[in-house]
Amino acid sequence: QVQLVESGGGLVQTGVSLRLSCAASGRTFSSNGIGWFRQAPGKGREFVAAISWSGGSTLYAESVKGRFTISRDNAKNTVYLQMNSLKPEDTAVYYCAAARGPRESSMWPLYDVWGQGTQVTVST
Repeated sequence: QVQLVESGGGLVQTGVSLRLSCAASGRTFSSNGIGWFRQAPGKGREFVAAISWSGGSTLYAESVKGRFTISRDNAKNTVYLQMNSLKPEDTAVYYCAAARGPRESSMWPLYDVWGQGTQVTVST
């Protein structure tokens, strides 16, 4: 069974860092772009960051640019989201997803395999 599993979420205070991981199993995603999205209570799904199949190209939402870094290790079939200087508005469930193609994208309909999500809560 093909799946993506997120981990690394938690409850933290404003200003600290977290690193989320997205591990793939069932097949390799080394040829696919990978994206991170988030959804806060009562809000729609929001793009956070994405990375191309090789890791050579990345894309970020304006709200996280300069604070978050996406990276990947294809040998480990894992993608990471390093989140620094966390703010209360970053509180959400974070999902990773594999794109149908090799490129990064901010458009969630282009992603067809999704993880179950990991909760990130940033307190004041």
